[in-house]
Amino acid sequence: MSHWEIRIALVLTLFLAGIPEASSALSPTVTDVIATMAVKGRAPKTGYTRAQFGTAWKDVDGNSCDTRNDILKRDLIEIVYKDRCTILSGILPDPYSGENIDFVRGVATSSAVQIDHVVALSNAWQTGAFKLTLEKRTAFANDPLNLLAVKGALNSQKGDGDAATWLPPKKSYRCAYVARQVAVKAKYGLWLTAPEKAAIVKIIATCPKQVVPSN
Repeated sequence: MSHWEIRIALVLTLFLAGIPEASSALSPTVTDVIATMAVKGRAPKTGYTRAQFGTAWKDVDGNSCDTRNDILKRDLIEIVYKDRCTILSGILPDPYSGENIDFVRGVATSSAVQIDHVVALSNAWQTGAFKLTLEKRTAFANDPLNLLAVKGALNSQKGDGDAATWLPPKKSYRCAYVARQVAVKAKYGLWLTAPEKAAIVKIIATCPKQVVPSN
């Protein structure tokens, strides 16, 4: 690894950990980060199940609210609560479509707004997560960095696609979207596939100063 790669890796590690680097307040760009990431083919899906990523919507931060409600609270506006954790209704400014989506809790209505794993669990499994511990995979599945409340139909359409096979229809959000995917994969030591990297590079060419998010 070159001195430059070591430098970028250090900045990224500190940034994703929420620790400011003493010598630089700059956040790493997507271009910086992907230059340090491995590129490989997808590993087999053998062994993948949802259970490999722990209990769904576990309360990993210990605030007594499950992860799903935490993300709804973060991403919705005009929220009406049933209690401190449970959201009855709200409005989602959907980042993927640009639409405002009504969220109403209920069997027939809740699916209008879904929580997307920006890096899908199956995709993660096939790009290195199969090597992680169950504890680390559970953290991955519940990490706010990897979660967005989005229009349910688009979440279903995306499936386990990466940037080479699916992008948000709202083109102005695509730079931020791939930046989040890169941040998540780098944080958990996952790799990119060649088509995925090519797609990300093409998008980032339109926004070369795009930085990776930390939360």
